[in-house]
Amino acid sequence: MKEQTAGTVLHTDQGAVYSSRAFSRTHSNYNIIRSMSKAGTPTDNPIIESLNGWMKAELILDFGISKVSNLKKTLDQYVLYFNSERFAAALDYKTPIQYKTELGF
Repeated sequence: MKEQTAGTVLHTDQGAVYSSRAFSRTHSNYNIIRSMSKAGTPTDNPIIESLNGWMKAELILDFGISKVSNLKKTLDQYVLYFNSERFAAALDYKTPIQYKTELGF
C-alpha cells in the first residue's frame, strides 16, 4: 500500500491565471491543496509581494531590462547576482552569501 502523505498547499492570489480551469487541471493529478487569498488582500504575503516589486524595479530601472527572450535564465542570473554580488545595507553591506557564511551557515 502506498504511504499517504500530507498535501502540499499552493497559496495564490485570485489572478486570472490561478483561477483558470487550465491552471487547475495542470496539478489535478498531484497531492496539491489549493488555497486562494480573498480578493484585494496582497497583505497575505507581504514579503514575497515586496520582493517581487523590488526585483521588477531593479531589473527595469537599474539594469534597463524591459523585455527578455528567456525569463527563466534572466531570473536565475538575477538570483545569483542578488545572493553573491549585491551588497545589502541590512546585512552590514555584505552579500547574503557572505553574511550567512560569517554566521556559520
